[in-house]
Amino acid sequence: MTILGIDLGTTNSACAIWQDGKAKLIPNRLDKLLTPSVVGVDSNGEVVVGDIAKHRLISHPKETVSVFKRAMGTQQEFSLGKQRFTAVELSALILRNLKEDAENFTGEKIDQAVISVPAYFNDVQRKATKQAGELAGLQVERLINEPTAAAMVYGLHESADETQFMILDLGGGTFDVTLVEFFAGVMEVHASSGDNFLGGEDFTNFLVEKFLEANGLNINSLTIAERQHIYSILNDAKHALSARQTVVVEQSLKQQDKSWTLTREIFEEMAAPLLDRIRFPIEKTLRDSGASPSDISQVVLVGGATRMQTFRSLVTKMFRRMPSGHIDPDLVVAMGTAIQAGLKEKSSDLDDVVLTDVCPYSLGTGVLNHADRHGKQGNIFLPIIERNTTVPVSFERTVATAQDNQKVVSVGIYQGESRLVKNNIFLGDIEVKVPKAPKGKETITIRYSYDMNGLLEVDVTVDSTGLIVNKTIINSPDSLSEEDIKKSQEKLQHLKFHPRDTETNRALLARAERLYESSLDDRREYLGSLINDFEVLLEKQVLRDIEIGAKKIEAILDSIEKDTLF
Repeated sequence: MTILGIDLGTTNSACAIWQDGKAKLIPNRLDKLLTPSVVGVDSNGEVVVGDIAKHRLISHPKETVSVFKRAMGTQQEFSLGKQRFTAVELSALILRNLKEDAENFTGEKIDQAVISVPAYFNDVQRKATKQAGELAGLQVERLINEPTAAAMVYGLHESADETQFMILDLGGGTFDVTLVEFFAGVMEVHASSGDNFLGGEDFTNFLVEKFLEANGLNINSLTIAERQHIYSILNDAKHALSARQTVVVEQSLKQQDKSWTLTREIFEEMAAPLLDRIRFPIEKTLRDSGASPSDISQVVLVGGATRMQTFRSLVTKMFRRMPSGHIDPDLVVAMGTAIQAGLKEKSSDLDDVVLTDVCPYSLGTGVLNHADRHGKQGNIFLPIIERNTTVPVSFERTVATAQDNQKVVSVGIYQGESRLVKNNIFLGDIEVKVPKAPKGKETITIRYSYDMNGLLEVDVTVDSTGLIVNKTIINSPDSLSEEDIKKSQEKLQHLKFHPRDTETNRALLARAERLYESSLDDRREYLGSLINDFEVLLEKQVLRDIEIGAKKIEAILDSIEKDTLF
């Protein structure tokens, strides 16, 4: 059974399969590898997709729509003549078109797919993408982050045993940044960030705005056809600036000849606000991963908008090196989805490739906001699994009752980064009964366990009674069989412990306490600080940091016992 890999893009889409030990890109019915993500209806009311629809954007703007991927996960509707479509329905039409092209190419029926999504897509947007696949007649086996898919392609092509990639994915409508390490057949994502509303389209729209401003025109004075026409002209000018230093735009609007000279320097100066928005997720990813630009082996460019010379100049300045883009940035994500499809098919060519990922957004609950005296802010967000934590992972936090004689505690489950839960994505809730007591006396322990399949298990334990209530939230419920869910739950079960309770860490603390009790003065103070720092690490529950910290403490204790430290 062939699984189709699909890059569902804002501007263009592409698909590929894993065949004969490599990713094989599939041409569409016009023998092109890229299919424009454009949908329209013709004079007969029939739906047209891809290049045909793209050519009608200028001539039939009211019957054609593009850039609808930005509305995934929302209720926004788009008018195509007399018909109205959601972003999910429009995406389904693109996916169905790709599915048909793949079936014509392979000569077999295809009903399974791996689909790429921006790394910074939230739970609602991912579910919407999966729903689009289902409407297109595809069982979505996996949603893979676009930069991760690209990193897999570069990882397989690299000869170095250990390489760190910074993947910069600037497409038509989204920007993703991901730091990935490839080592001994393991592809490990360390951190991701991004902007779901920043892409090549924004740079073009910015040029349209500046062109009209320079010529004393208001966009509201233009017809829809005129707007689409000037957009197309300035989009071409943006592309031309990648090869030339200067571009002259000459157009006739409102019976007047308009001329505008654009240089790379002027473009870069005007686009400074957009370039600042590009810089922010890059810096955020470096901070979250604890890496510096000098630690990065390669900066990899993904997405057609990375061809802009202005973008490449910014990246070169930030990393003090030229970025890599020797694999077509428009097609590398589709190739990566094919590799993931090959992994799902258990292809023998990919037996040694292991992929790990991170949680792109923080997962947590809401706690009482004592500063909200007027009831306008709502609860405060308490992160339990921080963003960019490697999955699978399991963390716990303890909270107390907020009122006297409280009978029930409601635990809201949220995804996001905002300080207030009302600004984050609500995923569900759990209610547990607690014994009546003065506020703060009864406590509950909330444990979140999360894996690569998007399966989130929430366990709430009433500490005084031992009552445990459990809820499982699955990002893509229909793409996981009962057996898959059971396997995920079994793997997560092994992670459901607090690091302070492991025999190794308890023994290490006991050893340190023994040496503390037998020491005096500076040595005792030093050991006390050492124990305190390790206990703080244990409470943070980051296993990798705990392992590193434990080795350091063990070495120090060895040295003290040999009396070589002081």
